[in-house]
Amino acid sequence: MKDLRDVILRPIITERSTEMMEENKYVFEVAPKTNKAEIKQAVESIFDVKVASVNTLNVKGKPKRMGRYMGKRKDWKKAIVKLTSDSKPLEFFEGV
Repeated sequence: MKDLRDVILRPIITERSTEMMEENKYVFEVAPKTNKAEIKQAVESIFDVKVASVNTLNVKGKPKRMGRYMGKRKDWKKAIVKLTSDSKPLEFFEGV
């Protein structure tokens, strides 16, 4: 990856991910070809925090139908980033 802002695509804000924020864990959709080291470097530089660990998983797209035609949603990659205990919470998620 060339630019660190291309690594993190968007935050994932669901009921489960907001519960994880109490444990200093944040969920992001990331570019499919990134690795854990690139994700850690991107989060640390963009949000100015310290990352303790990064867990990633590939999410398979669900099959969908449009009338008689079958298709599927795109496959994507999810990253769960755990911050250190002395890090400040991310301002991006403050209003959630």
